[in-house]
Amino acid sequence: MEDIVGGWWDKLARRAARRGFPEYAAELAQVTAQAPLFFRAMGGDPALALRSTVGTEHGARRGWLQRLAGTGARMELAWRDSQALYLPERIDCFPSAALNRDCYFWLLAQAAYAADSDGDWLSRNRLAAARALADMPGLAAVYRRLAAAALAQRPNPSGLPPAEAAVERAIQAALSWPEHAVTLPPLSRPPQPVPLWLHPEPPLTEAEGQGSRHADGERGGGKDAQRQRRRYRARRMEQDQRKNGMLMVFRAESLFTWDEYVKVNRHNDDDDDGNGNGNGEIAAEDMNRLTLGQDAHTRGSRLRFDLDLPAAAYDDTPLGPGIKLPEWHWKRQCLVEDHCLLRPMLPRDAAPAPLPERLQPLARRLRRQFQALAPERRRRSGETAGPDIDLDRLIRFLAERRGGAALSEPALYQDWPPGERSLACLTLADLSLSTESWLGETGRVIDVIRDSLLLFAEALSASGDDFGLYGFSSLRRQEVRLQILKDFADRYDDAARGRILAIRPGYYTRMGAAIRQCTRILSQRPAQRRLLLLISDGKPNDLDHYEGRYGIEDTRQAVLEARRAGLTPFCVTIDREAGDYLPHLFGLNGYALVRQAERLPQALTRLYASLTS
Repeated sequence: MEDIVGGWWDKLARRAARRGFPEYAAELAQVTAQAPLFFRAMGGDPALALRSTVGTEHGARRGWLQRLAGTGARMELAWRDSQALYLPERIDCFPSAALNRDCYFWLLAQAAYAADSDGDWLSRNRLAAARALADMPGLAAVYRRLAAAALAQRPNPSGLPPAEAAVERAIQAALSWPEHAVTLPPLSRPPQPVPLWLHPEPPLTEAEGQGSRHADGERGGGKDAQRQRRRYRARRMEQDQRKNGMLMVFRAESLFTWDEYVKVNRHNDDDDDGNGNGNGEIAAEDMNRLTLGQDAHTRGSRLRFDLDLPAAAYDDTPLGPGIKLPEWHWKRQCLVEDHCLLRPMLPRDAAPAPLPERLQPLARRLRRQFQALAPERRRRSGETAGPDIDLDRLIRFLAERRGGAALSEPALYQDWPPGERSLACLTLADLSLSTESWLGETGRVIDVIRDSLLLFAEALSASGDDFGLYGFSSLRRQEVRLQILKDFADRYDDAARGRILAIRPGYYTRMGAAIRQCTRILSQRPAQRRLLLLISDGKPNDLDHYEGRYGIEDTRQAVLEARRAGLTPFCVTIDREAGDYLPHLFGLNGYALVRQAERLPQALTRLYASLTS
């Protein structure tokens, strides 16, 4: 009974101390579709992905009711780094749903104009607001409404201590007139957060830029994917190796705080609810700092390890010593020559094989459809040589010669020259470890890619277009593996089908090097139009530094190099988060998302028909 009454009092205190307007809240999910486009239109870095942030402790003065309820210590504020833009998961600061939604777009504009300067946080935010309003006057009305609503909720400087009052006056002046310079007085304690500004001290991780060492095959969905989009402060600590962490002798100075670690002998799954969702995950949602330690015990969760190359007897067949390729270093903004080593290979145990029977009905239908893409052969008369005689010209020639006309050498033949369609297509398939993931009854991703390549090749062979099929994966920069499934010089026959049937999941996704080599191959084809078609299920990554912004920027430079070479690069993906990075890599019209992976073969052929018509 005592616990029940205590729970009632806790709920009552929290409800009374709540600040904000939850009934008018706006969710980040409501603006996710428009936010990237708006951010890029405002001049923001197009390589930044959109993520949700977590509440951080602001340290500002709280009311006695908030201190009693234990609330109001954290607030979600927007911030950005070199990898992504982080926005609050939920905004309910204002008494209007329209204002809360407009706050998201203002934060996007604020982040787009935020400069990486050495000034204080007030000056940085004020200057960003001033630049946004100067370049985009249409935002002035929106900003005035948001600023008026934010000022109405700010504390009255007359009720604060002198030092805090001076800071509050400076903040309110910067909100009211961002175009005027304001000096930030010395801080005695942090002021109340400003929901229209970026975070004064962004929660950057201590290992910023190093990234995680994991395979790109681990992707979650639903709530797991949503948690992965959140960002925390990180702190690594050494694990306490003592057998017992409980104090044997009580000392007042040894009382533990919430921020300290106690190693207690207990099972790791004590708090699980039986559904695989431990209370620890729920608690992590409310934390702004995660402390990581190396434990001597293992848990029955995910097993992560670095992959190694197989023995030569079990590996694919290499062709030559390898090809050295450059790589784009986005921080230096230059190409690093001979940075990668690409190894052309043939799939192991690739015996000639016919098309599987289960694919033959669909292949026949695709071949009939793609035969319509083949250029028509049109008769051309008046030729001096050809397989047929033009009877009309022959009769006219004989009649004129009988009439006594002096005639030169007649052109009495007809020819059937080939059509004017001149197109070459190189298809590059992502064969990384992530393709081993399952798609339910459809099978694995690699199975869908294998069927797609087989059906796509059947369709292209019917159209008469010149085409080549390749696959790639990587294991660091010295082992970029390019699988040759069908070279342009090869016929599409049972040998090519056998190589496609022999593909299997590889390693990681060093996309830039594979695109550069395929650009070289396709540039040598004598065709008027050359299409570089990439099939992928995730973003670029590898075991070394090639992940995050580094891999994105290198792939983007490889795509730009392909365009400068006269190619048309296009990406077909099944990654549901492709909208975060593919517009920056291939442009808004340079990629297509197939939401149902099992529909990839049909989608691939339809896209090709539309791209080459």
